[in-house]
Order: sequence, then C-alpha cells, then structure tokens
Amino acid sequence: MSTGIFDIDPWAVSVRGLDPARVRLVESVMATGNGHMGMRGNFEEGYSGDSHLGTYLAGVWFPDRTRVGWWKNGYPHYFGKVVNAVNFAAVRIAVDGVPVDLATVPCSDFEMRLDMRAGVLTREFRCRVAGVTLRLRLERFLSVVTPELSFQRVEIDVLEGEGVLEVTPLLDGDVHNLDSNYGEQFWAPDPTWGVGASALTFQTVPNPFGTPRFTVTAAMEASLSGLDETSRWRDEWSVGTTWSGPVAPGSAVVLHKTVAVVTSRDHEPDVHLATTARLLGDAALQDHSAHRAAQAAAWAERWQLADVEILGDEPAQQGIRFTIFQLLSTYYGEDERLNIGPKGFTGEKYGGATYWDTEAFLFPMYMSIAEPEVAQSLLRYRHRQLPQARHNAAQQGLPGALYPMVTFDGVECHNEWEITFEEIHRNGAIAYAIRHYTEHTGDRSYLEGEGIEVLVEIARFWAGRVHRSSSTGAFMIHGVTGPNEYENNVSNNWYTNYLARWVLRFTSATLSELSDQRRAELAVPLEERERWTEIADEMYLPYDERLGVHVQHDTFLDKALAPVDAIPEGDRPINQHWSWDRILRSCYIKQADVLQGLYLFADDFSQEQISRDFDFYEPMTVHESSLSASLHAVLASSLGRHEKAMELYRRSARLDLDNYNQDTEDGLHITSMSGSWLAIVQGFGGMRVGADGLRFAPFCPQGWQGFGFSVRYRGRVISVQVGPESTEYRLVEGDAVDIRVDADVVRLAVDTVVRHRNVS
Repeated sequence: MSTGIFDIDPWAVSVRGLDPARVRLVESVMATGNGHMGMRGNFEEGYSGDSHLGTYLAGVWFPDRTRVGWWKNGYPHYFGKVVNAVNFAAVRIAVDGVPVDLATVPCSDFEMRLDMRAGVLTREFRCRVAGVTLRLRLERFLSVVTPELSFQRVEIDVLEGEGVLEVTPLLDGDVHNLDSNYGEQFWAPDPTWGVGASALTFQTVPNPFGTPRFTVTAAMEASLSGLDETSRWRDEWSVGTTWSGPVAPGSAVVLHKTVAVVTSRDHEPDVHLATTARLLGDAALQDHSAHRAAQAAAWAERWQLADVEILGDEPAQQGIRFTIFQLLSTYYGEDERLNIGPKGFTGEKYGGATYWDTEAFLFPMYMSIAEPEVAQSLLRYRHRQLPQARHNAAQQGLPGALYPMVTFDGVECHNEWEITFEEIHRNGAIAYAIRHYTEHTGDRSYLEGEGIEVLVEIARFWAGRVHRSSSTGAFMIHGVTGPNEYENNVSNNWYTNYLARWVLRFTSATLSELSDQRRAELAVPLEERERWTEIADEMYLPYDERLGVHVQHDTFLDKALAPVDAIPEGDRPINQHWSWDRILRSCYIKQADVLQGLYLFADDFSQEQISRDFDFYEPMTVHESSLSASLHAVLASSLGRHEKAMELYRRSARLDLDNYNQDTEDGLHITSMSGSWLAIVQGFGGMRVGADGLRFAPFCPQGWQGFGFSVRYRGRVISVQVGPESTEYRLVEGDAVDIRVDADVVRLAVDTVVRHRNVS
C-alpha cells in the first residue's frame, strides 16, 4: 500500500523504482544515524545525477564569516555550520572500466528499504553495464552498540554476460558542503597520520575566530570473496582497496566493509590510529550477522519503551514510528556536550546547530520514552554553556544570561538580527524545561543544584530587558520576535511577556524553598528578588476585552485580519510566493504564538479562554513551520475538536514522508518530529504532568481501532492502551501510584489492569 512515493509499512519505509527527480528526497528519508554520526541515504557506488552527498559527525562544525557592510555592535561574528565529512560508505563498482552509476546505466527492480525496527538500510537493483547484467544487494547500518563503527555488506551476482568486474571500497574525503562558496573546502588532509594504513585523517581548516579545529580519522577494514585483490592505494584525499577479475553468469561476489570513525572531541589526534585499530580489531571478532543481530537487539530495547502502536491506520502507524526512529537515531543522551539540530544528520540547512526547539518540543518526549539520564543530558548541555549565555547577554549590554537561538558551543552564531536577538522567548523555554523535569521526575536535585543557577541568570536577563512604560507605568518588552517569525520587531509579544513574568515568579519561588546555605551561594539579594516580584506583578499582557482574546502583540489587531482561506490557492505556501515585506505586514501566522503559551501553561487558563484564542488565531495560521501542526493538534484535542486534531496530526506525522512542505530534499525536519508523539500522547491521550501529578483524558480518533503507548514517570513505566470506548492502564514497572483520568483518581499497581471509560 502506498500514499505517494514511499510504500506503507508499519516498520519500514521503502521505495520501488528509481525516479531521478526524487533522488534527493529519497536520500533524506532514508537517512540513518546513531548519535555519533549519520548520513543521508546516498548510493554507495556513487551517483552522478542530482544528489546531495552528506555525511555528518556530531559536534563537528565550522564558523563561517558573517561580517558584512551593515554589521553592527552585538552581531555574531560568525555563522556556525555543520560540515560535510568524509564519505566512508563509498564502494565503487565497475565492469570493463564502466562504473555502476544509476544516473547513466539502466536499472530495474530497484528497491530501497529502511528497516526502522533494526536501523538497517538495504537497497537492491539490477543493472546492465558494459554488456553484463548484475544484481546488487547493499546493506549498511551505523552501530548503536558501538557508535564509532559502521558496517556494510554488498552482494553482487552476475546474471548475464562476461567481463571484468572491479570493486573498490574506499574512504573519500574530497567532500564539500552544499552551501559552500565556489567549491571552498572546509577540510585539509593531514599527511602525517594514517600513513601505511587504510585510514585518512583530516582537520578543519584554520578560522579567524578562535573556535576549535576538529580532527577526524576514518579507518577501514574490508574483505571480499569472488575476486582477487589487485591493489591498495591512497592519495591526498582518499584511500581504498581494489578487487577485480573476470566474471560470467553465476559469478557471485560478497564484500564486507567495516569503518571506524573518531574525532578529536573524544580522542587526541595522536591516538586516532591506535583507537581505530582497536575498534576494528574488536569488531573483527564477530561476523556481520552477529553485529546485525546486536544492532537489532539494541533497537528492540529502545523500542520497548518508545514505541507507539496504532491499530487500524497503517499510514499513521508508519508516520509515528518514522519520526521516533529518526529522533532516536539523532540523539539518545549519551553525550551531554551534544544537542539536537533541526536537520539532525540529514542535511545542512539551518547550519545543523541547536535551536530552542529542543526544550519546547523535544524535551517532553524524551522525558517519557527514555531513561531520566537522557533528559538530564539535555539540561546539562545548557548548564555547561551558562558562561557563554552570559557572554551573549553582555554583547547586548544586558545582565544575566541569554541562551542562543542558534549554537554549537553556547555562543550565538546566527546572523539574522530579528531572530538572533529579538526571538528571546527561547530563554523561557529553557527555564520551562527545568520545571518540567522536576515535576515529571519528582527529583528536585537538579532544580536546586545546576538548575537554579540557570534560572537566576535567565531571571536577571528578563529584569534587565524590560522597561517601565512612561505612560502606563506597566513593565513592557519592546523590539522582539515571538514564535511567529512572520512578524519581527514587535512590542509586547504576549507569549514573550508571559514567559518572562513566569520565569521571574518561578525563580523567586524556588529560591525561597532553598536552604539558607544554598541561597547564600547563589548571592541573590532580597532587593533583587523584590524587584523581580514588582516586574512580574506589573507586567503588561495585551488583552482585548471586546474579542475576549490575548493579543499577539500591541499592533496585531490593527492588521487586516482574514482567515487563511482568503489566500489564493496559488499563493500557498506564502513563504515561497510572497515578498518578505508582504508577509510581515500580513496577519498570517507561521506557527503557534499565543497558542504556544496556552499549550505550555494550559492549567493557568479556562477552557473557554483557550477556545476563544484557538478560534481566533488558528484560522489565520498557515502552519508553514514544521513545529506548528503538533501543538495545534494538542490544543484541538483538549477542546474536543477531534477531527481538527486528527487533520493536524497527519500533517505532523507524515510531514517528510509525504513531503508536505516540498522541502524534504534539503533534509528531514528532525526537531519537529516529536510533534507526532506530542499529538498522540498529549493530544489524543490527554497526558499532562503537573504539580498535581500525572493525568490523562484520552479519546480514540475516528477510524482508529485503538492506540497504545508507554510513559516513564517518577521511576515507573505506565502502559496506556486506548480503545474506542475505554482505556486500559497498567503499571509495568515501579511502585503503585495514583493518576488522574478525566475527573477520577485511579490507583495503579504492578500487574493490575485498570479499565476506565473514555469521557472525551
């Protein structure tokens, strides 16, 4: 079954037939990763047609110059970007000197399949090269057991014709970023390392900004049956081994290739060769099938908690598993120096850096589907960068800490002013994640340790960023961009002001709960806390009494208000058809803005208020951010708008599989992929975690026979199975606990199933 280019399968994504116009799209969707490294679904043998060859290493980046003629004080000095790294999957194949290149040779029976259950990518096809017909089957996976290892297997069968077959597994370092200028190269080969071995070492070229240079070494072990080894070779940019020999119908060739990839983030360059040799030596103790089995077992362990099962809707089932698979391929918390970029390991757009998406959209999912250490790593990532956040604030002449909109190392590295230094609401999202972690785990140790240090500096930033209005006396925040990036430089964005007020109150309340010794260590004078209280109590929050809605910013209601339906069909998406000036002047909303606040702080507002705001803003929302649909789906679910919630869920879950935004060829929308989980678990399942504990208000979408998920909560694992009429709750692990289901309190104990009738 298929709804488009990709076949529908609950546990796999596959494509049959090769369409040259869609190769980049296929490469994005078939991307694989293991937290340490990742690559697009590129063809191992090479492809000379339209393609985006991309291999990326976690935490390896380059500072690109951003200084221009209109550079002002406070601008970032560079734009950080992920750099395309050594292509270690390459396997060149030729017959009588003619390469197997599916852009130039005919092929049939083409199928590419991503097995999400085990994280394995396979590709099969037949092709005719120099009068010889070959059948190829290629398999590869990036190990989640030993993340510095990659495993490949290539099978070649000769079906017709005779000729000389040549197979060359290699490491190719002559790679370029898609956005490089005039072919500029971000890597320089190091001639002193890797000599005499099937290894290559590269270092990022010098930069004038004092940021680290990264050294990367890739080393290869390969074995092949069916041909004779004819040469081992190396040059400045590549190293490989060639096997060749005459073949005829019935000839069979099998190649195994194992690659170790290490970086200077984890190993000093002078031990790279020894480290890769050890990794390859240990890997050689088991055959390919054993490593593949270990890979499947490791993924099975992840899926045991992370899986969401949907009954009766295979496209929806595939969509949610695809998003979870890609997220867990990108990040699983092993390294607190790392975070999650908008494209993960699947492309270079947005520079590959960390955005505010992590705390606002990804953190709740990781809290529920992984061990607490994974979420702790995300929190510690920000705490590690507190000095850099102070630097960012100081660049603007402000106290406290301003966490970056875009970063690799904590220093702001985005070059659009209206985003970089006006979209300051991201500071509040980081504070919110600290509260969410505390409520979800019941563990205050992070809050009272590293967390309060972050909160204090964020509160100081807000206290410095507000001003008191000369006309009304209220505290205001001017010159900001809210989550709706289709408006810039506005005054009193409601969401930003509300977040600032909440941070000041939450930080002050937390300080009052600490020991005298801890408060003394933090050195927050009483008068400073009193100032925070004054600001919070007198913060201006725009509200229109006539409409009964929170106003997005001071002048929003002065716009020509109209629903999205008023936009001519040929003008959508407007970001591809309208000038930026026209977009900024319009009323149209890129993603949740006021509604973002109602999502985060739903308990602060009545259902009637949320309903009025939803009915006012959603019709003007074009959902042209990949982050948009999911939060609207959650709110629609809470309001009983089940049909609308389902519409938005489908857009979120299959955004890339169905290429809704017509931009998936640039890479997957990784940081919005948690949206499908949020839509199901928080939306359809009605799950919320608050100071009063864990609660659910589930419903089963029309057309589904049911759905199920598990959540980790305060040392427990709870299984939830939602049916059309009732829901079953089961405590899988941990001590008995009370939860709220709709208006009732339900007691869960191990090995006891509690069934509750659905109310929503």
